[in-house]
Amino acid sequence: MLPYGRQSIAEEDINAVVEVLRGDWLTTGPAVEALETEISRITGGSRAVTATSGTAALHMAYAAAGIGRGDEVVSTPMTFIATASTASMLGATVRFADVEEDTGLIDPASVAAHVNERTKVIAAVDYAGHPADYDALQPIAEAVGALTLDDAAHSIGGTYRGKPVGDLADITTFSFFPTKNLTTGEGGALVAKRPDLAQRAHEFHYIGLVRDPERFKVVSEGPWHQEVHEFGLNYRLSDVACALGLSQLRRLESFKQRRAEITARYNSALSDVEGLRVPVQKDHVDPAWHLYPLRVLHGRRQEVFEKMRAAGIGVQVNYMPVYWHPVYAEMGYKRGMCPNAEAFYAQELSLPIFPGLTDSQVDQVIDALLTAVR
Repeated sequence: MLPYGRQSIAEEDINAVVEVLRGDWLTTGPAVEALETEISRITGGSRAVTATSGTAALHMAYAAAGIGRGDEVVSTPMTFIATASTASMLGATVRFADVEEDTGLIDPASVAAHVNERTKVIAAVDYAGHPADYDALQPIAEAVGALTLDDAAHSIGGTYRGKPVGDLADITTFSFFPTKNLTTGEGGALVAKRPDLAQRAHEFHYIGLVRDPERFKVVSEGPWHQEVHEFGLNYRLSDVACALGLSQLRRLESFKQRRAEITARYNSALSDVEGLRVPVQKDHVDPAWHLYPLRVLHGRRQEVFEKMRAAGIGVQVNYMPVYWHPVYAEMGYKRGMCPNAEAFYAQELSLPIFPGLTDSQVDQVIDALLTAVR
């Protein structure tokens, strides 16, 4: 089965990990700081904090924002559940804004209709690697005193109006899962423009430990002392994982370029095929395509999915609207809330896209698809 996504591991990645394994630090060591520094550099210069997963980074982001019971988060249903669930776990109410009909990205007009004085975060998702409309979202957030959050699990290396992903929202989170645009095995990161938010995120991911003597509330102990002011979790990424991430970052641009080439090859072959819609790219965006979200029209998505799988092509669907999950349905969320998102989901089919995919394999996917839609 040709997978829809796959990691790209080179000898230099393996050597980087082996070097750490032969050293003194397996965790909380210099590779962690080095990866955080490099992530900061490529995302606009704000402080970066690594994490054990993209989900952990989202949890850190909401915790840093002070999300709790009585607060509201406005987000998109066209995403993996963690974008919303990590806010719900902290006690927030999630309000789902609909998406743009063409891009599947959160619709600023729908966001504006959902915000109120209880809104604390507007959480956008750079679906498939295409950044959302932050020029429209930021003023909506500022008008109600909320923060913007960019769930950039798909989009590291992309740009929006010339600015890098990571410098578009108040807080940005990344995922480094194997199928993403770079990998640390499991892992993720957070970037925050405000130093206080970055520090809160850091302490939350470090079990809540405070190590700054000027902030100590217990002052009678010795130089070994550290203390906890707010509960946190151990979301620290190891040096082993960070070594892999550092090596991967050196090839991020080539990964992005190959994904763009595959996208262009699909677009060229499929743009004029009856019953299909290729992904939309806005003029002011340079995406880092993580997915190739094709739209299969006329109610044929499941039929085509099954034919492609039978032909050995590992297509996928990304994603079922978040509020369709039973955990949200049991809270009272109803189908029909976001018609554009539900229509997008009914048509979406992710074709294989990853750096190691060859042109002949791309053509194999195209041939199988054209046969499936006849």
